[in-house]
Amino acid sequence: MMNRFLGWFTALAVVSSVHAQIVNIDTMVVTAARAPQAANEIPLVVDVFTAATLQQSPSLTIDDALRSSPSFSLFRRSGSLTANPTAQGVSLRGIGPSGASRSLVLLDGVPLNDPFGGWVTWSKLSEQSLSRVEIVHGGGSGAWGNSALSGTIQLISSPLDQNEVDAIAAVGDYSTWNGEALATGVKGKDAVRVDADDFATTGFPLVAGNQRGPIDVNAFLRHRWADATWQHEFGSTALSVNGRYFTEDRDNGTPLQRNATMDRFVSAKLAGVLQNGLAWSAVSYVEQESFNSYFSTVNAARTAETPADDQFAVPADAAGGSITATWVQTGKSTTSVGADARWVKGETREDTTFSSGKFTQQLFAGGEQYFTGAFLQHEQVFSPDWRGVLGARVDYWRNDDGHQRKSNLITGASLQNSEYSAMTGKEFSPNAGLVWQPCSWGRARLDVYHAFRVPTLNEYYRPFRVGNVITVANPALARETINGAETGFDFGGAPAGASITGFYDELYHSVSNVSLVNGPATTPLFGVIPAGGVGQQRLNLDAVRVFGLEASAHWQPIPAVRLNVAYLYNDTRITAASVSPALVGNRLAEVPRNSVVLTADWLAPAQIHLDADLRWTSGQFDDDQNTLRLASATTFNISASRNFGKSLEVFLSLENLFNAHVQTGLSPTGIVSVGPPRFAHGGVRWKW
Repeated sequence: MMNRFLGWFTALAVVSSVHAQIVNIDTMVVTAARAPQAANEIPLVVDVFTAATLQQSPSLTIDDALRSSPSFSLFRRSGSLTANPTAQGVSLRGIGPSGASRSLVLLDGVPLNDPFGGWVTWSKLSEQSLSRVEIVHGGGSGAWGNSALSGTIQLISSPLDQNEVDAIAAVGDYSTWNGEALATGVKGKDAVRVDADDFATTGFPLVAGNQRGPIDVNAFLRHRWADATWQHEFGSTALSVNGRYFTEDRDNGTPLQRNATMDRFVSAKLAGVLQNGLAWSAVSYVEQESFNSYFSTVNAARTAETPADDQFAVPADAAGGSITATWVQTGKSTTSVGADARWVKGETREDTTFSSGKFTQQLFAGGEQYFTGAFLQHEQVFSPDWRGVLGARVDYWRNDDGHQRKSNLITGASLQNSEYSAMTGKEFSPNAGLVWQPCSWGRARLDVYHAFRVPTLNEYYRPFRVGNVITVANPALARETINGAETGFDFGGAPAGASITGFYDELYHSVSNVSLVNGPATTPLFGVIPAGGVGQQRLNLDAVRVFGLEASAHWQPIPAVRLNVAYLYNDTRITAASVSPALVGNRLAEVPRNSVVLTADWLAPAQIHLDADLRWTSGQFDDDQNTLRLASATTFNISASRNFGKSLEVFLSLENLFNAHVQTGLSPTGIVSVGPPRFAHGGVRWKW
């Protein structure tokens, strides 16, 4: 039945489709070129999620709401409610999913990617303070440089332009509760916004019901954060200063396995417009983060666990800034130019090798990274129907102070003292696009690009363990690059529309967790690998080919009803792997070949607002060997809300309404990890 459905849908998508979150033709986006552009003038696929779309979504978290775009995915099928933070890296179009994002994620132009590991802590974000989220697919958003390999996602805060108070109180299954309050005050040329949140849930089981044992517990989660912004206007110039404090504690499915995150962040932005129309902005930021995580091994009967690794501290610092200028020339041609820099420093500090009731070794490993780059992006209007985009970016990067120091905790003797030579590189990232719009209801577009990503400190230096799968780091990793092209067609307008995009990418030196040794075994690199375990190392795959099709359609038959359908076909193949030739021809782990999302929005009688989405993904592999296959998954989510007057809204959501069994992981010993079951939550929102 599902195969018949997919065949019908693919045929429909080729004839009439558009992206699920299609934007109106006059919508302005800023992420593609780091400057305002009309959506219909960009040669790339851009999804725009408005504040209303995010708040009305049945999904409790922002990352789950963004899954309405099939091209958006975290490393695994798990969302931020249950996934370990190190597995919350983002990829678009299935370009190399990993814990380290291959997409750059920004909040108002400042990187959200973790300084040490590249993942994104989604729980420190507030839907209430956002005006929209923009997702630019593919490496054509190369104006941002490092990490924008598979695209760029930017969350944009609402302007501080009116007095308001917005508060939410919500409860749900599994002892879930959430309280958030946001207040904005404007007086003269000054404005202040304060936002705070407290969230907790006893969480969901992480192991399939028929495999759980006494050692398995629900994945508890609690996070709290506070955020404050002050803004002052100086004529045509505005200064804003933002500060954020965030803490999070998680259990990871057993009594011993847990992790915690603490983040402190300050940024300042100065922006203005000169008399000649040149718009400019300058941003600087400082971030200090700490992370810890505890790993264990569980016996076959799942009755007991043994400590395996205690990463008791992973401190990371980051600082950076950027400056951008944009001006419009005669004929509405636009030029943007700018430069940016980022510095990160981090180290994993952990106790390892548990024996006779205690850890016997200690490892300190980490380093520093420096990135600096400049870009130039020009959009040229050739005629009313034709416009082109040409961009170039030059980057310099450096890895410094790389080290791994291991000692014996019992005797204090040094077991390893490795210092790694500095690595440097220069990157040139060009992109070019063309848009032909012969009429108001149709356009064609073409874009080609080159982009790069330097591995994170986490990939270079931090080992980790999931059950009996042991993964070691690799200080000799090479940087990743991608060459890509896409072409697409968009039709229609607000009542009904369609779009289709084909893309082709060659990813070189992709960092992958490559399986090298099966347990039981004892090796110098991995130590003791138990029976059923696997020893993996982060290694570069020479080449990966990614090609696919994005297609979607929307229809608004009456003003009160809007229907959307979006589809992603994605074929990822390893085409060269000198580190493990047997991998050639395999699909990348965690990439489904087909994904479909159906969404519906209905303003029903009695002013009840209904939102629903149906998501289906085909099977995917959970390992590089393509032996651990996760079954296809279907989930249905629905929400209902109603306003009472202008100030009060009541809402209720049901996620995974039909209690689908969603496999999120499969261990070599056959243990199945699962996503959340049916989950109901609701509450009230006051706004005045």
